[in-house]
Amino acid sequence: MELAEHIAAVRAGAGDPAAMVGEFRRTAVLVPVADGGFMTAEYGGIRWIYAFTDESALARFATARGSDPAQEWEYAAVLGARLLDVMVPEMGRPAGVAVDVADEDGSMMFPPVHGIVPDEVAVDVDENGDYIGDGDERAQGAGQ
Repeated sequence: MELAEHIAAVRAGAGDPAAMVGEFRRTAVLVPVADGGFMTAEYGGIRWIYAFTDESALARFATARGSDPAQEWEYAAVLGARLLDVMVPEMGRPAGVAVDVADEDGSMMFPPVHGIVPDEVAVDVDENGDYIGDGDERAQGAGQ
């Protein structure tokens, strides 16, 4: 099952969030580049790195932002694991990855929580490295 299929299944309530996170980690996603770095946005006190499952999803995002359809966007293909394990910690603040955000029925957020990002940058892990969630150790927070 591909990443977009995992996302659809989780959004429909029939998928496995942990399997979806695993697929995201193994998948090369497209990350738009702007001003020498990855394109991000702030929402809810979290810095979100934009990522897309394919060029069509990236094009829908560009169009939604008012970009001329003929305008080329620079992007990098990056493994999801690299975004979560390297880029998120380098942000120096709570950060996560927002996938296919222009697709109302196909977007998914990978927030900075235990089971998704390294515990040292997870917002639900205390300074002693103890998980402070609700007791469900699966991929917490993988949500719509």
